[in-house]
Amino acid sequence: MSAAGKDRALTRTRARLGAVQALYQMELAETDLSDILAQYGSGAIVQGLDEDEKRADDFEFFKDLVTGVVREQRDIDPKIDECLAGGWKLSRLDSILRAILRAGTYELSVRTDVPAPVVINEYLDVAHAFFSEDEPKFVNGVLDRLARELRDTEAVQ
Repeated sequence: MSAAGKDRALTRTRARLGAVQALYQMELAETDLSDILAQYGSGAIVQGLDEDEKRADDFEFFKDLVTGVVREQRDIDPKIDECLAGGWKLSRLDSILRAILRAGTYELSVRTDVPAPVVINEYLDVAHAFFSEDEPKFVNGVLDRLARELRDTEAVQ
């Protein structure tokens, strides 16, 4: 991968992390989408990054993820519910898990320019940023199942 490709991948990784944080904030603090976009645009969302790293984030990708999840949530949530075991519903999960699964499902459903294995791996990494127990395995399992259903023509390893 070229240096430019690596830089793009890193900015997208940060944008995904920021999108999950933004979706979490929108749910818990009931923050408005326009406020979230303004905060992220000023570099306020992704915690733990220095100023140079914040400016390097792919704002357009972040914006697509967050606005897409909000726009498509009525379709996304039932897709996730179908992949949960024995009567579990998305509403019973931790808020961060909901945000991770919603963003991953949006990407798998709409962002077909990103290969399914990349989407799964990226959100597995995001899950590892927040959890150290079984949650990352859970995210992997749900997104893998969704990828097989949503992208049946794409080989998911």
